[in-house]
Amino acid sequence: MSTPDTVTLAVVQMHVTDQLDDNVARAEAHVRDAAQQGAQVILLPELFENLYFCQVEREDYFALAHPQEDHPFIGRFQNLARELGVVLPLSYFERAGQAHYNSLVCIDADGRVLGNYRKTHIPDGPGYEEKYYFNPGDTGFKVWDTRYGRVGVGICWDQWYPETARVMMLQGADFLLYPTAIGTEPAEVETPNSHHMWQRAMVGHAVSNSSYVGAANRIGTETVGDLTQSYYGHSFISDYTGELVAEFGETEEGPLLHTLNLKEARRFRAGMGFFRDRRPELYGPLLTTDGVTRRG
Repeated sequence: MSTPDTVTLAVVQMHVTDQLDDNVARAEAHVRDAAQQGAQVILLPELFENLYFCQVEREDYFALAHPQEDHPFIGRFQNLARELGVVLPLSYFERAGQAHYNSLVCIDADGRVLGNYRKTHIPDGPGYEEKYYFNPGDTGFKVWDTRYGRVGVGICWDQWYPETARVMMLQGADFLLYPTAIGTEPAEVETPNSHHMWQRAMVGHAVSNSSYVGAANRIGTETVGDLTQSYYGHSFISDYTGELVAEFGETEEGPLLHTLNLKEARRFRAGMGFFRDRRPELYGPLLTTDGVTRRG
């Protein structure tokens, strides 16, 4: 499939309630709004189907997971993608046998599901108790050939790892996307996790891979059990030099659009030589947990 010279990307920033039907209807409305404005690839936030339940550890929340087949809303978004002619990377809580995953399907502009990605890096900390709910992803990193280019998508905590971005770019991604759910942390956590840190990590991926990067976050304050978190928005799109070309603040809701010049990004990327000058034969320590490469 040939890569287009340009593509219009939308990242959706939205608030979420504890009602699936309400969230899905709101997400669909934002997708329709984005498509009407000319978006061709539209990214919704991570786990937009419900409150960010991972604030706490509760057995009841496993009931929110569903198999990919006969899923309660994936089919609806397949029909929507086909109707509007847009690509929809779609986050959901997946159940597969006895396993549970934080997953994403990539829906092409004809409504076909191109594949499923299961989140690789799973956080475990106050307010983000994801290891209680999710098995580590077993799919490896994924990129998909869509009608509007080769799309690479990581999920939230994946965005802190340069390896995620680099692997997707090595697999030929034209641009990188990250649906996320991130905001405040409990008071006892000393190190603040501000939106500046969050953005800078991904902007670094844009710079070191000469790639456009887009991130979609939720907004609003959510109470789950006895914990409350406020999600700080700041969804954004960065160009291939690391400049923020579009950004929301903490309260805006809706789609944020920018047209990506993929042809210019490819030319710039080749000229920078980052992929020409790589030395993978020396990167053995990256395949270890302690940085020591052992032989024999």
